[in-house]
Amino acid sequence: MDKYGQALLNNASKLDAVTDACGQITKLATAIVDERSKPATIALLKRISESVDNSKYKIEVKRAAQLVNSSLIEFYGYSTIQGICKPTTEVDDDKRTLQELLDELDALIGLEKVKRKVQDLIVYQKVQKLRREKNLHSTKNTLHLAFTGNPGTGKTTVARIVGRIYKRIGLLSKGHFVEVSRTDLIAGYQGQTALKVKKVIEQAKGGVLFIDEAYSITENDHSDSYGRECLTELTKALEDYRDDLVVIVAGYTEPMNKFFESNPGLKSRFNTFIEFDDYSSNELDEILYSMCKNNDYVLDDKAKERIHVYFEQQTASKDKNFANGRLVRNLYDDLVMNHARRVINLINPSSVDLSTIKAEDFKFENNEVEDD
Repeated sequence: MDKYGQALLNNASKLDAVTDACGQITKLATAIVDERSKPATIALLKRISESVDNSKYKIEVKRAAQLVNSSLIEFYGYSTIQGICKPTTEVDDDKRTLQELLDELDALIGLEKVKRKVQDLIVYQKVQKLRREKNLHSTKNTLHLAFTGNPGTGKTTVARIVGRIYKRIGLLSKGHFVEVSRTDLIAGYQGQTALKVKKVIEQAKGGVLFIDEAYSITENDHSDSYGRECLTELTKALEDYRDDLVVIVAGYTEPMNKFFESNPGLKSRFNTFIEFDDYSSNELDEILYSMCKNNDYVLDDKAKERIHVYFEQQTASKDKNFANGRLVRNLYDDLVMNHARRVINLINPSSVDLSTIKAEDFKFENNEVEDD
């Protein structure tokens, strides 16, 4: 059993214990590790969803469920899980107009440098397309992009929007989005990695292939052979399908820089490098307010004050693993759970009671964020 299978079993056992599931979750995980059982995978995903969504469960249960979910992704890879849950959609069914997509990009909180760079990229590609239509010389730059920065800074969100915008301006035939990890690209034995990469490329053609933590391709236990085999096939695909495929690689800034330095042939296939900065405390405030608004919650003034101080402390003491948007998501989950624990004791709570998060719902000791 490899380390990913063992991690899945360990985390499933922990979720089993905190939910009193009497071994059922561990049994599902064992079936997945031993047999790659699709029914067990679907059942485990349902268990994870129930644990996260059920208001009776404490934050500890939700975080245990999130760990199982992360382990499942590491074991299978994003692409395989998507295939188990539902067939991959070959054509993006998003009906929004180009202007609506540009508005969505502009509405993202923070990321001002990213927005400007993406908007410049779109303008440039539109003009090059118009020049080709008039039989004028146009530069055949690749569409491939590299996104660098800490987790939770919106890299996946921006990648999805870029893919759909490229479809609207006629640069991609389908515009769908395929997200993969190291597990989707590297096989367990020699000779099979190239086949896995080809399968992923075929699946992504006409759309966007998003490879998160791309540097992990050469950081696994078999980097000398399997990682090199993967990069050889990937580099070839970047050139062969450059007219109807966008590959976006993403990850922490420093490991990504080293990844490209060690692979000059790969780096030459990417024209655009975009750095995603960490969010400021004010931007984290805005993200939290937006999440509350979208779910019919409001923060009272005292809660806002306390939370802003918390975000200032977090941004001031951050390290390279600063969680950004994930920090806000974990805090939001805590606030909603603490609010529920308080409001359930009220007799006939009003709409205001049911929607207002107070300072007392912010319990600092519960808000230590794990790196995920």
